Amino acid sequence: MSVAEPKTILVVDDEEEVVDFLSMALEDAGFHVLTASDGFEALEAIKQQKPDLISLDLVMPKHSGAKLIHDLKKDRELAKIPTLIVTGHARDDLGRADFEELTMSGPGVYLEKPVKPKEYVNAIRKILNLDIRERETEASGKESLKGEVQSLLDDASEEALKEALDVLKKRNG
Repeated sequence: MSVAEPKTILVVDDEEEVVDFLSMALEDAGFHVLTASDGFEALEAIKQQKPDLISLDLVMPKHSGAKLIHDLKKDRELAKIPTLIVTGHARDDLGRADFEELTMSGPGVYLEKPVKPKEYVNAIRKILNLDIRERETEASGKESLKGEVQSLLDDASEEALKEALDVLKKRNG
């Protein structure tokens, strides 16, 4: 069974603590993470490596999330990159107009800060059509199997351990 390459997520936010928090949640979930602190940095990062999804703050100095989305829409290939808006300004004067415009014409998928790590990761998995339940089941199933194997190893004789080792070596090449 081949292991798929991890999906790459570009996290764009001007608050370093938010970038660190979101990046850690994504890395813990097995994603590869790129970061940028504004729309200009994000454009440069995208030129270097096209992400599978952009996690985007709406209100940022220099070049806002709304401006970045407009820039992406000008390029046929970049316009295909899914975007998740993660903002604390959906309902205030700083971001309301941009937010309403983008959700009407743009990605339509957003989370309001503060965001919970599991909610954030699950939203990204949903956008990327990754099966959330399958991943959670795989992780819990693997842990269950490890526990069962450990229990059997604790009770096994030396001869049984040698046999099990031989079987694993043959099976894993």
